[in-house]
Amino acid sequence: MIAQDLKTLEERSIYIIREAKLKFKNIAALWSMGKDSTTMLALTRKAFLGKIPFPIIYIDNSIDFPETYAFRDQLSKKWGFKVITAKSKIKPDSVGSACCGQNKPEALKEVMQEYGFDALIVSIRRDEHGIRAKERYMSPRDKRFRWNYKNQPAELWDDYSSKLDAKGHVRVHPLLDFNEIDIWRYVKQERIPVNPLYFSRNGFRYRSLGCLHCTVPLKSDAKNVDDIIKELEVTKQEEREGRSMDKEKEYVMARLRSLGYL
Repeated sequence: MIAQDLKTLEERSIYIIREAKLKFKNIAALWSMGKDSTTMLALTRKAFLGKIPFPIIYIDNSIDFPETYAFRDQLSKKWGFKVITAKSKIKPDSVGSACCGQNKPEALKEVMQEYGFDALIVSIRRDEHGIRAKERYMSPRDKRFRWNYKNQPAELWDDYSSKLDAKGHVRVHPLLDFNEIDIWRYVKQERIPVNPLYFSRNGFRYRSLGCLHCTVPLKSDAKNVDDIIKELEVTKQEEREGRSMDKEKEYVMARLRSLGYL
């Protein structure tokens, strides 16, 4: 896994976050309490002198790990931001898993419409999944949250212009160029708090976090950030190996993304 220059990655991400705040009238950010979205919040604070100048959305299906809820409460209090909770119902899903499939986009749609947000900052990375490699820094969604990956706006010379459909919104992706080890090296450099589930307990740790129903720990002795970085330098294991396999299949993820999945 090749690490990139953290200063360059940081500057690009901060630029994208600031551009989004400038371009859009009513912007929000999505936070899952995972390492990536927490890094995004840290970059936002650096971009705006220690403040987070827009609302933070959390999609809650009521079955996240207790550690995740505790981390949410602790960090939001420490960093001084308010969390808008969008409740996701667990019900049969024809696309993904019942807990983290199509039902999460539905909950997100409701809260986006309620508050009238025209842009949403999310923390996907291109290296996570094949379908995510097709994303742009600023990616429009129509009023039904659909993503037309065949018709994306040009991004030339740092001009991330994006035409917004009526009643649609734009997804903003400031972490696209980071990879997994970059995130952890940045977490170390900036001393960013992370969910304790990432660290080994009894020889296992969570490398990618979902909820109680669709996430399993992987064998690991990495008990701190330095250990995780060393592990990632040599591992051949996929990052999302501990997530629901049905959802990770290419055609399922493509379908979920077209419906507005994160």
